[in-house]
Amino acid sequence: MAAVLCDNCSSQHHQPQLRRPLELSCMLLLIMLGKVCLDFFMLQVKHKKVKVSFMGYFCASLALLDFILLLNIAVILYLEDFALWGVRFTKYHICLFTQIISLTYGTLHYPVYLVAGLDYYVTIAQTSQLPRRGRRLLYIFVVVFIWISGFFCILKFPAIYEELEIRNHFSPYQCPLYVSVQSYSVSVAMLVLMGTALVVCWKEVMSSLLSVRAVSFAGQPVLMFSYVSNNSSTCFKRQLLTRLLICFLGTWAPFVLLQLIILFLGAWIPAYMEMNVPWLYFVNSFLIAVAYWCRCHDVELTEEMWSTDPFVSWKFCFMPFNNENTEPAEKPGTVIVIC
Repeated sequence: MAAVLCDNCSSQHHQPQLRRPLELSCMLLLIMLGKVCLDFFMLQVKHKKVKVSFMGYFCASLALLDFILLLNIAVILYLEDFALWGVRFTKYHICLFTQIISLTYGTLHYPVYLVAGLDYYVTIAQTSQLPRRGRRLLYIFVVVFIWISGFFCILKFPAIYEELEIRNHFSPYQCPLYVSVQSYSVSVAMLVLMGTALVVCWKEVMSSLLSVRAVSFAGQPVLMFSYVSNNSSTCFKRQLLTRLLICFLGTWAPFVLLQLIILFLGAWIPAYMEMNVPWLYFVNSFLIAVAYWCRCHDVELTEEMWSTDPFVSWKFCFMPFNNENTEPAEKPGTVIVIC
């Protein structure tokens, strides 16, 4: 009787541990389902008529890769244990695939943002004469090359496998995931640059906000900010920086606040969650603003240039600023209009 009681105690002791892989797999499935829905939602709500860019193609590829990972998790979770092409798949592979994806995502922040920044720096000033079809093929090639390079670097280094084995050995029921230092450093750098710009242009930003009023523009309600024009180069760039800040924060202020909260709390987000389409479009708008400010004297005011960002209407940073075809304002000086 004592032996029976001991066996029951042992089974009751190990039963919660046996359920942990299933609970963890279900949690990963729900997280990836939410992320995929968010990715495709952002791809649908963006402006439809947007100039092709590297970041746009990379966002689409990220959403596709997230969907493939979700599909793999769902199939393995449903079939539990099966063989395909001579390879046996179990719930262990759910954690393994997610770890590989996390490591790959975490190493691609710097190269992706570098390529996107160079792309906008060259194309915003209309100095690139590459045909539209050729530009698309170039972007597709670069996106595929970056993904292949990322997976190659992760899968070919023995140290990566050793680290995964050590993590899975000591935490078999937790599936420890990689946290990207690159994303953390990029977030800190962006917040520092935005804070510095706000300090430099604090007076201009406050005067613009105090002069705001709602008007109707092209049949839509918009906000109008008054300012006094100045022809000097220094004031020109400061005024433009003020308007870029207002346009950027007017769209992404909740996301900036979220980044501040995450950094303040010291929260570490797994890399497979941290690289997502909303975050990439947030960084994308920041890179566009930097490119506009760096090449403000070379920017050509064309309709193609206005449709650079899927979410921020940068057109109203430049109209009627530095636009000779715009009618004079009602009051002395000119105005900027922001949707």
